[in-house]
Amino acid sequence: MNKRDDIPPDYREVKRHGVFPQVAHDEAARFNFLANLNRHVAGVLGPGNKAAYEARVLPAFVKAEGREPKDRFEIRHAMNRDPYHRFWSAMKRNSMEMRQQAGRTMVLRQLDDLSARAAALNAGCETLELHPEVEVPRYQAAVDIHCMPGSYHGEAMPGDVLAGANYDCGIFATTGGALGGLTDGGGQALVKWIQEARPGWVPRRILDIGCTVGHNIVPLALAFPETEIWAIDTAAASLRYAHARARSLGATNIHFVQMNAEDLSRFPDGHFDWVQTTMFLHELSGKALPRIIAEGARVLAPGGLMLHLEQPAYTDKMPLFEQFMRDWDAFNNNEPFWSAMHSLDIPAIMDKAGLPRGNQFSIRVAAEVDRDIFPAAASGAEEDYGRAAAWDAYGVWKPGADSLKEAAE
Repeated sequence: MNKRDDIPPDYREVKRHGVFPQVAHDEAARFNFLANLNRHVAGVLGPGNKAAYEARVLPAFVKAEGREPKDRFEIRHAMNRDPYHRFWSAMKRNSMEMRQQAGRTMVLRQLDDLSARAAALNAGCETLELHPEVEVPRYQAAVDIHCMPGSYHGEAMPGDVLAGANYDCGIFATTGGALGGLTDGGGQALVKWIQEARPGWVPRRILDIGCTVGHNIVPLALAFPETEIWAIDTAAASLRYAHARARSLGATNIHFVQMNAEDLSRFPDGHFDWVQTTMFLHELSGKALPRIIAEGARVLAPGGLMLHLEQPAYTDKMPLFEQFMRDWDAFNNNEPFWSAMHSLDIPAIMDKAGLPRGNQFSIRVAAEVDRDIFPAAASGAEEDYGRAAAWDAYGVWKPGADSLKEAAE
């Protein structure tokens, strides 16, 4: 166990499941180096960006322009000329590229075995549907998101699980264990929140859009074993892995389907009691995002819940420098829609889709601490690194039910 809360846990604390890659000694050491490098770049070197801005970049900008920057883009252009920020950005970008190389190398070493294990778990299951005719949207196929070769859809050979296994094995190091041993801190947080917000409510059906490897939907499936859950994505390589992963963890009530959420015509109006995304909206184009929310609203039952976990929106209350720093991923981590999405008025988009502002709410959701990894949390210590992962949620209860009881029924 990790005995300190200021360093990431050892990679060997990661929890295994039926299709998780086997980790050799040197591979674990490499991930440990990357986790600590990420922590150092963010926590020790990161504050130097603001110091550089205040000491050099802002005064030079004001001297040249006769005013302060008017938006985050002007700050970015100015900061990109500063040697400290360029150094920091290079370190951060290279750490992500090394993470992808480390995970991909580890998975490729055992890809035949991983794919065979996944195939055995998936064999004969009607709860996995792959539809080759589903095209990967151009906005997703055009870039290797997170610097991951082939993004979520990449395959080294037909029918493998390369993308899913690479994505799954590296999150622990990238987040310093902040999402827990199974990288399911977001899903665990959703379970805790709904049990507190609506005690005793058991949704009939849940739709998880953009499920990737299913790490955020498995906790809900285990918490609601009688609920029919549909998890959809356009990436077959991730879905093969996700289905096998879920079954190995005992979640057998999830239907994983290859589907583009812009068209949910397979499902009738009001079919689901809960429609959700988790850190997915920022990977959608400006045209796809409102279409997906509109389709989600259509298939949501009266009294049902729509919930989108995301990073905070850029508002006038957020300092421009913070907006600039949060924007880093859009321009340096292959997240092309990140900046634009965080400037959108998501509540207005939901309102236009028939989910009125009067029924909307926003909450702050922190990943549940995995106390096996961060034992300080179990002893009542102050908040530790295990709570580094937190999101803002855009939520709404669809009108049409007269009471919580009717909504639940």
